[in-house]
Amino acid sequence: MSEADNTEAILVAASSRPVVLVVDDDDAIREALRDLLDDAGFATVGARHGLEALHVLASLATAPAFILLDLMMPVMDGWAFCDRRGKSSALSEIPIIAISAAAVSESNRPAGIDAFMPKPIDVGKFVGLAARLAGRRRERARRTIQLH
Repeated sequence: MSEADNTEAILVAASSRPVVLVVDDDDAIREALRDLLDDAGFATVGARHGLEALHVLASLATAPAFILLDLMMPVMDGWAFCDRRGKSSALSEIPIIAISAAAVSESNRPAGIDAFMPKPIDVGKFVGLAARLAGRRRERARRTIQLH
């Protein structure tokens, strides 16, 4: 991860808006999704592949509200990222919306994802889903705080 990316992760973590990690190897798609989420009230940080996403997650002070994860990427694809995530109790708590331009059947989706959206993404459905996942994450955190 570059110094600029690390600075971005620190600034996003300091935001009062829910943070979303957008992971996609296509720069234009990643930036368009980040713009969409920014307009919907989220703070975003980006990664070009799963391995970079793991580095970004390690640099954040708090876990993101959810991860928007492309499945088909170089270096570490979405399936490998989900496999790694499943081995970490901290990471497995973060909801994932998986996205892909390829046809992905219900039985071929990575284990542990919370939702799947085909590309091109239906913006209306996506924004609604993002709000629900972020709200669910905040509610889970609130319950955890109240239990302790």
